[in-house]
Amino acid sequence: MITIAIDGAGFFAYHGFYPQEQLLGAKFIVDVEVAFESAADMKQDNISDTVNYEEIYHVVSAQMKHTRKLIEAVAQSIAEDLKAKYPYINSVKVTLKKMHPPLPGKVDYTAVTVVL
Repeated sequence: MITIAIDGAGFFAYHGFYPQEQLLGAKFIVDVEVAFESAADMKQDNISDTVNYEEIYHVVSAQMKHTRKLIEAVAQSIAEDLKAKYPYINSVKVTLKKMHPPLPGKVDYTAVTVVL
């Protein structure tokens, strides 16, 4: 089993349930981990034999540009897109953190994790 991960990818986006959140935007942090079995010999050093983390980043970036009310919807869309792009992925885990959410007290972030 091989695991590929991206941790701490930062984005400014407009996800949020309240209209003001969608107007002002916020900083988000995304972590993605994919696991897959490879029949290839990784010593052959071919990027086509693995999941390209640059492509993972592009999938995340594209989904972060689509404003949604729920960060759960964003995380699920990222996971589904990765499974569609790489059908041999056994599992994908996406954690999406909304930094400094608009709550009455100090909160570093809220987070949701989707595992497919």
